[in-house]
Amino acid sequence: MVTTNIASQIGGLMTFIEIVLSAFIGLFLLTNFRYTLAKSMSSVLSGELTAQEFQKMSLFTLFGAILLIVPGFFSDMLGVLLQFTFFGTFFAKKILHLKTNKTTMQRKDNDAIDVEIIDNINTK
Repeated sequence: MVTTNIASQIGGLMTFIEIVLSAFIGLFLLTNFRYTLAKSMSSVLSGELTAQEFQKMSLFTLFGAILLIVPGFFSDMLGVLLQFTFFGTFFAKKILHLKTNKTTMQRKDNDAIDVEIIDNINTK
């Protein structure tokens, strides 16, 4: 219904161009997905994202690229929104109710155990 309303406003040729252009953009995003994945992995290593958020964000980026390939204006709008980290994070936190517990892999000095070694030497 959204597609027919927008297509009647902009015309058949512009609708065709939009569908083909969004499919090319979706294919481009799928082919360059490894770079997006590497950027997200560096965010996990720096402690900006949890592992669960990383999985969801990667899934949202991939799903958004597929939505861009599927013809339709509504799917294109959702696909573009899912490409932005802000909307993916918002969706992951608010709609999927992901916890924001950020675990870091840094070792704290307070966790160290202080040990004292006493040698018992028997002298005769």
